[in-house]
Amino acid sequence: MEPDTFPVNRCDHSPRVIASHLFNRNPLPIEIQGVRRAHRSLFARLDRLDDFKARGRAFREYMALVFQVGKWRKEASPLGRRSLRNSYLRFLRGWMQDASSPEGAVLKGWVESRFGLPPTFHAGPITDLHSPAYVLYLVERMRESARTNAVEPQFDILYEFVQYELRRRHPGFSSFILYRGVRNLGDYRILEKPGADRAVVRLNNLNSFSSRLEHAWQFGGNVFEADVPAAKIFFRADILPDILPRGEEEAMVIGGDFEVTVRNY
Repeated sequence: MEPDTFPVNRCDHSPRVIASHLFNRNPLPIEIQGVRRAHRSLFARLDRLDDFKARGRAFREYMALVFQVGKWRKEASPLGRRSLRNSYLRFLRGWMQDASSPEGAVLKGWVESRFGLPPTFHAGPITDLHSPAYVLYLVERMRESARTNAVEPQFDILYEFVQYELRRRHPGFSSFILYRGVRNLGDYRILEKPGADRAVVRLNNLNSFSSRLEHAWQFGGNVFEADVPAAKIFFRADILPDILPRGEEEAMVIGGDFEVTVRNY
């Protein structure tokens, strides 16, 4: 969608700022309003732990305590079991199987509500509010969100935890080089061409990237190499190992306009 359709958001920078490729050149931290304050006991506990594996366990224990994640078998009613089973873990795994799945719709909906960035693709290009792909996105987002136990607040805490971990593990790093395999360059809107192998492209509001170039080649004959702000990394698989089947290379990146180097196989 065009920038004039940006909704409001729930973080400390406007959607226009977050979506701009200039933000990526000069990245700033992003904080979802109220999350760190509401869950300050979690982050206070993390501050006391020097081992990243211990911090990961503390995070998962906190999610189990607050949202009953992993405890769905103990719920008496079928509706309650389904609600608890549909935790953030299910949606991360569903995204990795298919970004245009119902799980993908919920994740894109979270990005839209928190960061103010609407999706540009869901099982097809989203050109306006009346496009079939946008209708499908809305239907799947609303249907799947209704079946969950407060999954968007779970995503909020996950995002803030990932941001916390990136700062602890990589002090002084404000961005990371990541790679996205691309089958068809024609699927992307090219906004500028600053060089023969450079382009400013509009990405979906949530995207899969890899930390390794050789891994990205598996997903297309072209690869976007991008300097991704840490603040736009929603999830990185190495931060909570064993959750995703594809290993530790995967990262889920909040979108907008990105200046990329286009590599051809």
